[in-house]
Amino acid sequence: MNIRPHLPPPSPREAVPLPDLAVSIPPAMPLSRLAPGRSPARPRVAAPQQQEPPGATHAAAPSLAPQLSEQEVAAAQQQFNESSAAAERNLAAAGGHKLNATQADLASKVTTFLQEAKEAAKDGDWTRARNLARKAQVLSDELASSL
Repeated sequence: MNIRPHLPPPSPREAVPLPDLAVSIPPAMPLSRLAPGRSPARPRVAAPQQQEPPGATHAAAPSLAPQLSEQEVAAAQQQFNESSAAAERNLAAAGGHKLNATQADLASKVTTFLQEAKEAAKDGDWTRARNLARKAQVLSDELASSL
């Protein structure tokens, strides 16, 4: 037995006038104002190098590294050594595994941070060297935990 509901017939609605929705569009602008033509690219010319007068000394670029006391330098060197050693251990451990794309990206970043840290250490910028080595260690810890 099928039971079907009986719906009441639709009630007549009053006719409601719709508002005039006419859209006025301004006349089209000339194409030249909308998309100006491009002029051909100018050739690039290398700037002429200035000749240094004979006997002029080449001044080294000023260092922006903060001045550290001897104890601060020693602490920064120790932290640099510890962080870079930990990062290198984690990289070596990851070397025996097949890495997915995310892990390979982390390994690449760790390697880059370690290289930059060693360059900063060569330059005597121990604050920067310590910070870069620490970044390498943090990323390498993340890499090691994902293996």
